[in-house]
Amino acid sequence: MVNIRMATVKDLIEMQQTNLWCLPENYQMKYYFYHQLTWPQLLWVAEDFNGRIVGYVLAKMEENDDQTSPDYVPHGHITSLAVLRTHRKRGIATSLMKRAQLEMEQVFDARYVSLHVRKSNRAAFHLYSETLKYEINDIER
Repeated sequence: MVNIRMATVKDLIEMQQTNLWCLPENYQMKYYFYHQLTWPQLLWVAEDFNGRIVGYVLAKMEENDDQTSPDYVPHGHITSLAVLRTHRKRGIATSLMKRAQLEMEQVFDARYVSLHVRKSNRAAFHLYSETLKYEINDIER
């Protein structure tokens, strides 16, 4: 059993370590700090009964759009989601994603969420398209 909770600044090192173990896309610590300072409601961790971080979601609100435009639609983005291999297939990634999505909607009035997935990552494709019912908008070559 794991506990899903909002991340604190004390969790950032373990989040980065989890990222390094699980994913080829890695980030400098200043990027984690930027997310924590800007969107603290959108960083969530899964911790085991010993308090060890076994998964995380790093999310943000998109900033690139012109927020003064009448066509502006607030939306979130999943920067990174990772669960240690030893803790996969337990619904942890789904729980982390659902919590981040809920916070984007309730705190920031997000209308939708975007993310990027490597085409070769079948497990992620299944999570996003089958479990969470995301739609594929574009495939980068």
